[in-house]
Amino acid sequence: MSDELQLSHKPEVRPLALTGGKLRLLLTGIWQYRLSYLFIAPFLTAFILFILIPVLAAFGLSFTYFNTIETPRFSGWDNYQYLFSQDILFLKYALPNTLTFALIVGPGGYIAAFVLAWLIAQIPDRWRLLFVLAFYAPSLTGGVVMNIIWQPMLSGDRIGYLNSVLLKLGWIDEPQLWVTDPAYLMGSMVVVTMWSSMGVGFLAMLAGILNVDKQLYEAARIDGVKSRLQEIWYITIPYMKPQMLFASVMAIVGAFKAGDIGEQLSGMKPTPEYAGHTIQSHISDYGLIRYEMGYAAALSVMLLLMIYFFNRLSWRLFGTKGDDQ
Repeated sequence: MSDELQLSHKPEVRPLALTGGKLRLLLTGIWQYRLSYLFIAPFLTAFILFILIPVLAAFGLSFTYFNTIETPRFSGWDNYQYLFSQDILFLKYALPNTLTFALIVGPGGYIAAFVLAWLIAQIPDRWRLLFVLAFYAPSLTGGVVMNIIWQPMLSGDRIGYLNSVLLKLGWIDEPQLWVTDPAYLMGSMVVVTMWSSMGVGFLAMLAGILNVDKQLYEAARIDGVKSRLQEIWYITIPYMKPQMLFASVMAIVGAFKAGDIGEQLSGMKPTPEYAGHTIQSHISDYGLIRYEMGYAAALSVMLLLMIYFFNRLSWRLFGTKGDDQ
């Protein structure tokens, strides 16, 4: 009987009071560290305004029909159903071209950035800055370099730089249409993108290589490491994993974002026989030409999920234990 009385008088749990206590504790912590929150406020504000809100808006619009004039109308899964079952341009050209382009440019540019960063790190300090500027400048002036260097170089007539050299060497008998022939367009896109991909990721790798403790190399030689390749594999790469992770993420995002370069090179929209048509081009087509913003948003969500998948793969490869939790 006494046990029943004790149970009947057991204090009642109040979830609302508990929630209010946690909220009060959170606000107290924010006020206590208000100076720290003040420092991160500019970044947090920019992140919310220019990244979080647009991503959420795109996700919401992907379930609607929206032509930029009328009010968006909810259409459910219609956009995604059309994307994976009826959009022939996406299934036959945009998706395969995007994967091919990204899988070549991403790893290829990443490896090239690491090799160049390692080679430049071996140069004396007084000359190193000149080489860094030479390789980093194209990423800052992409449009100017495209008009001044690549378009004249890849011109399809005899006065194009590449055709002129190859004709003089006797390697070709007639000028090749490097950016308008479907057989060559993807290769031209890959070469131009890789050449201009030495951006922030390249600088991060160079900084990581230069910050490796030189005493580690001396200790490794005592332990039996005999070649530069072994030093890179056992010392350099493990020591600079954070920089390599950052560079891999930047390489992946850059590879997927650079998909519209085929239209810039060929001067045609769409590219000849859709040889350079990527998801980025597909989004531009539906969003800026057809004004089907709902479907363009669904394509954007698809591209975002692809980038997220490959970024998670990079975390698995270069992240330390616990970083990807």
